[in-house]
Amino acid sequence: MEKRENLILEMIQFDAGEPELVHHFLKVYNFARLIGSMENISSELMEILEAGAIVHDIGIKVSMEKHGNCNGKLQEQEGPPYAEKLLQKVGYENPVVERVSYLVAHHHTYTNMDGMDYQILVEADFLVNLYENQSDKKTVQTVYNKIFKTKAGRKLCRQIYLASDEAYENAEAE
Repeated sequence: MEKRENLILEMIQFDAGEPELVHHFLKVYNFARLIGSMENISSELMEILEAGAIVHDIGIKVSMEKHGNCNGKLQEQEGPPYAEKLLQKVGYENPVVERVSYLVAHHHTYTNMDGMDYQILVEADFLVNLYENQSDKKTVQTVYNKIFKTKAGRKLCRQIYLASDEAYENAEAE
């Protein structure tokens, strides 16, 4: 089994008893992989992106236990040490561990997103959160305009939430 699959299994164990957390990270992971593939990112960046997507919300359970709250800032604060431990346990190299830890520590910060891995992770998380939060069209449009920057992420957001790609592109052209 590869590191990635071992990391998924470790994260499932970490989130044991919380099926909504497991389903969330698996969906984010799959959208991140898809966007990364559509954007033709390097295999090195894909490894970071995939690992980051798997562990991005590792701070939720810890934040709830420590603070009784799991807002984005608490997740960013509490998650990195746990992410680092899991990543090291399954054999990720230090540069990957450091970057993924950075992504975990910033995935709810939507300014100064430095790198395609960061941008794609945020977009993948939003693709899932918009659905899980049952966001209305106005919210989706606002998020689309403010957050989505990659061609692939924008296309997926339009197709999933706003309209078919062709209909949306025709409306934008008018």
